[in-house]
Amino acid sequence: MARYVTVSSVSHHPEVPYEDMAGRLERAEALSTRAARMGADIVAFPEVYPHLGLPSERWPEIAETVPGPTTSHMAAVARRNRTYIIWPLVERREDRLYNAAVLLDRQGQVAGIYHKMFHTIGEIDSGVVPGTEIPVFDTDFGRIGIAICFDLNFRPIIEGLSRNGAEVIFFSSMYRGGLQLRAWALELGRYFVSSITGELGQIIDMSGVVLAEATYEAVCVARLNLDRRLLHMDYNWNKMDAMLEKYGSGVSFRYFTREAVYTVASERDDLSVDDLVREFELEEREDYYLRAYCARNTALGIG
Repeated sequence: MARYVTVSSVSHHPEVPYEDMAGRLERAEALSTRAARMGADIVAFPEVYPHLGLPSERWPEIAETVPGPTTSHMAAVARRNRTYIIWPLVERREDRLYNAAVLLDRQGQVAGIYHKMFHTIGEIDSGVVPGTEIPVFDTDFGRIGIAICFDLNFRPIIEGLSRNGAEVIFFSSMYRGGLQLRAWALELGRYFVSSITGELGQIIDMSGVVLAEATYEAVCVARLNLDRRLLHMDYNWNKMDAMLEKYGSGVSFRYFTREAVYTVASERDDLSVDDLVREFELEEREDYYLRAYCARNTALGIG
C-alpha cells in the first residue's frame, strides 16, 4: 500500500548563547512549528542541539535527565503540533553521560532514546559513555533509525540500522556527511535525513539523489513513499511492462541508469510493493549479487 510520510530536518546553530536557554528553546519551537505547518510528520534537530557551543569538558555540568527541562518543553511542542520530534542532547543517566537523541511522539511522550555508539576520542576523554545498542523505533508511519555524527563512519551502525528494519535513517550531526550519506542511501536502498549544525542538511532518496537541502533556510521538507523498493535492472527491467499492463498508474517507477538500478513503488491502497515483488518474481539486489557470486564460484570450480 502506498505509505507516504513527510519528513523534515532542521539544520541550524542557535544564535543565542547557552545561558539563554529560553531563547534557544523559543527558536527551536519556531522552527519545529514551521516544519509542522509545511506538513511534516517528524522534525529532526542537530546533534546536542540545546547544548551546542559548549566544549565537551563542560558536559558533566550541563547534562540533563530525560525527561528533563528541554525535553519537556519540546514534548509540549510535539503534542501541540502533532508531530514526532528527534531532540538530541547531552543526557545524564545516574552517574553516566551520553550523547543522546530522544524521540518524542505526537503525544509528547518519550518513544525511545538512541545513545551515540562511536564517539570522537575527545568525547570519550571527556567522560561520555558509548552506547551499545542499535535500536530502531516504530512510529505510526513506519520504522526509523538514528545515527549521530561520527557513527556514520562505522559499518556496524549504519548497516545494523538497515538490517534491523529502519526505513528512514535520521542523521544528527556536527559535520555534514555529504557524499557518505548519498553513498549509504544507494548502497542500502534507504532514505536518509540529515540535521546539521549549520547549512546543508539534506533529505536523500534511496537512490542517493538529494531531494531537499537546507541552505539559508534551516528547515527542509520532503514527502516520501515508504512502500518503495530499489532494484537492480538485470532480470527485473523486462517485467516493468507487465506490471504496468495490470496496474497502470497504481505502480510507479523511477530510473537511475548510471547505477543500473530503478525503484518500483505502489500507489494503491490495496497493493504493496511486497505484493509486486512476489507476483512478478522481482529479484532483490542482495539476492542477485549472491546469485552472481555463486555463479562465479561455480565457473571457477569453487565449492
